[in-house]
Amino acid sequence: MMRGTNASAGIGLGKAVILKEAEIVIKRVTVDDREAEQKRFQDALAVFIENTERLAEDMATRIGEKEAEILIGQSFMMQDPELTGAIESAIANEGTNTEAAVEDVCNMYADIFASMDDELMQQRATDLRDIKTRIQKILLGVEEVNISDVPEGTVIIARDLTPSVTAGIRPERVSGIVTELGGRTSHSAILARALEIPAVVAVEGLTAAVKDGDQIVLDGSEGIVYVNPEDCVVAEYEAKRETYLKEKKELEKYIGQPSVTKDGVKVELVGNIGKPEDVEKVLQYDGEGVGLFRTEFLFMDRTAMPTEDEQFEAYQKAAIMLKGKPVIIRTLDIGGDKEIPYMGLTKEDNPFLGYRAIRFCLDRTDIYRIQLRALLRASAFGNIRIMIPLVTSIEEYRGAKALIEELKGELDREGIAYNKDIQVGIMVETPAASLIADLFAKEADFFSIGTNDLTQYTMAVDRGNGKVSYLYSTFHPAVLRSIRHIISCGREAGIMVGMCGEAASDPNMIPLLLAFGLNEFSMSASAILSSRKLITNYSVKELQAVAEKALSLSTAQEVEDYMKAFTASVKG
Repeated sequence: MMRGTNASAGIGLGKAVILKEAEIVIKRVTVDDREAEQKRFQDALAVFIENTERLAEDMATRIGEKEAEILIGQSFMMQDPELTGAIESAIANEGTNTEAAVEDVCNMYADIFASMDDELMQQRATDLRDIKTRIQKILLGVEEVNISDVPEGTVIIARDLTPSVTAGIRPERVSGIVTELGGRTSHSAILARALEIPAVVAVEGLTAAVKDGDQIVLDGSEGIVYVNPEDCVVAEYEAKRETYLKEKKELEKYIGQPSVTKDGVKVELVGNIGKPEDVEKVLQYDGEGVGLFRTEFLFMDRTAMPTEDEQFEAYQKAAIMLKGKPVIIRTLDIGGDKEIPYMGLTKEDNPFLGYRAIRFCLDRTDIYRIQLRALLRASAFGNIRIMIPLVTSIEEYRGAKALIEELKGELDREGIAYNKDIQVGIMVETPAASLIADLFAKEADFFSIGTNDLTQYTMAVDRGNGKVSYLYSTFHPAVLRSIRHIISCGREAGIMVGMCGEAASDPNMIPLLLAFGLNEFSMSASAILSSRKLITNYSVKELQAVAEKALSLSTAQEVEDYMKAFTASVKG
């Protein structure tokens, strides 16, 4: 048995097909006709963009627009004048041949992105390496790997899967994916989940241990892989697959049902999105709204800031699609490790404690005012609520509110409609905000707890640092007490308290959050129905004793073990 990271749920059984990428040998030569070499690069770039747009169109049709934007993002990256200009300069000024220039420039930018403590930025590094290889193949006349014609019952085995290769997968032929590299947020994992193909990533020593035709069994929920297992193991996992598929089918009966506990406590189950098109999936899984719209994605993969009208159209589209259901839109959360070249942000030694989110926005009101105006204008078309991220002081909240009130006056004078009673809340994700949650609750219209950063800051641990990531746990007593305190302050003040971090859909955390009194759970769309099923099995009154016991324990491991045993007993 081998272990990796659970990337896409489900059980996969089949024969291994090892994905072998053609080896690309880059020769470094000095060219005489530099103008002709630049044209050679431009021609290859044009083919790359055409191929990428065709792949994206196919992906949008077969999988979804959200997933297609992974490839559209690659096309945008290779139309960035800074990137293409660096390649052209290497050719024109140094006489570097195109293959080597692409190698040097793409590697340089990929290394920059890979060094950042942000999973989104690190994924950009993977994109750049995929782009590099694809352009070099075009230049050298090397054919792309065709993964679409593998036999039925295939388990794909690869060192890594790039977005362009993953885009060719046909789910009716592929029963599983296993890779040696990658993580839950890698593009290959995202696409595997979209295709509903079981996947395990980050399996150390995988490619050395597997050969073509080996029998593979994988559990994408647990991150387990078997190579040529005994018949009894195959039988066990065939039964598990049947159970998994049956349970997945049974979740459909929760569509249209209220999210209410056995003792009548109603909560809201809503989705996290990054762009308006993601609303479709939230509605598909019967989400009751959107609890987090991450607006920074509107600012990325482009060479200039989106205009007020461009932002307005995105927010308006989400509001209209939701037909009166709430959509909480987080204002721009960039800075520090989230680099957007055209904004001129400087490299910081400690980006997580630096110039980001509301700190950046209140300093750069020229950018913030445009976003807030767009949000106010869009609020005339639906139930939009504004959320301010990373607040640590009342002054920050008041500063944002003052800007909003000023812009309301502008819109009134211009005769532009907006929701005059628009709610403005905060994302509680710092120990400072938690400790003065009672003060914030007197002024903010709602809270949304961001457990990812709250855990990181409370535990003083960089979750991206493998040497200390063992300390990162939302089950730590300090984090749990902080969450309970925030919810208590919000409930006492009569405001809605939601949660938009990973913990909101954790089956072992949900009973505690219900006991604490959380009103709203915001999560990936695909987790909504399974979370609704869990919630209907619980009585909040009965969960109080469970929460008290959990809070009496001394370590994160003790709490997690206790909650796992409890949820297993309820399920059993």
